[in-house]
Amino acid sequence: MNTTLRRAALYLRVSTDGQTTESQRLELTAVAERAGWLIVEVYEDAGISGAKGRDKRPAFDKLCKDAARRRFDIVAAWSVDRLGRSLQHLIHFLDDIHGYGIDLYLHQQGIDTTTPAGKAMFQMLGVFSEFERAMIRERVNAGLARARANGKRLGRPQIGLEIEEAVRASLRAGVGVLKTARTHGVGTSVVQRIKATMSG
Repeated sequence: MNTTLRRAALYLRVSTDGQTTESQRLELTAVAERAGWLIVEVYEDAGISGAKGRDKRPAFDKLCKDAARRRFDIVAAWSVDRLGRSLQHLIHFLDDIHGYGIDLYLHQQGIDTTTPAGKAMFQMLGVFSEFERAMIRERVNAGLARARANGKRLGRPQIGLEIEEAVRASLRAGVGVLKTARTHGVGTSVVQRIKATMSG
């Protein structure tokens, strides 16, 4: 066993504002203490989807930049899906940190990429994560197609005829789109759509 004190970076992420990273932080801190790692920084993206790229996840972006500066020896995350949902991004991240001589620990999967088996498993988990996302997207699209086939209207409900006429009257009177929208409690896109039907 390597007795050198390893510097660890913890990466925490939740997808919505209603969730908390606290349980991830507690578990990973406990892991670091048991392993004898020194936590040098905790990177946290709260309320940000893993499907978003690095440019939309500020803490993950900082983690990548600090990895390039070799500020730590290992990155610890709660699960593979905390790092991202795209296999391409996951593999790119793994290649980058390994190129810097940095390892990865995934708590839920019990993976440590210091071993060849750990690296191979990480790649497989990325495949399954992407597959799961594709399946969800496919089910959603199938549900929308069924709804359309059954004659259901999708999107925002249509506004009433009275409101539409009132919007037309405002526009004919020369009132601007923004003011008309505010006055009648509708979106500017609704006013613009009605205005388009009035042209000519």
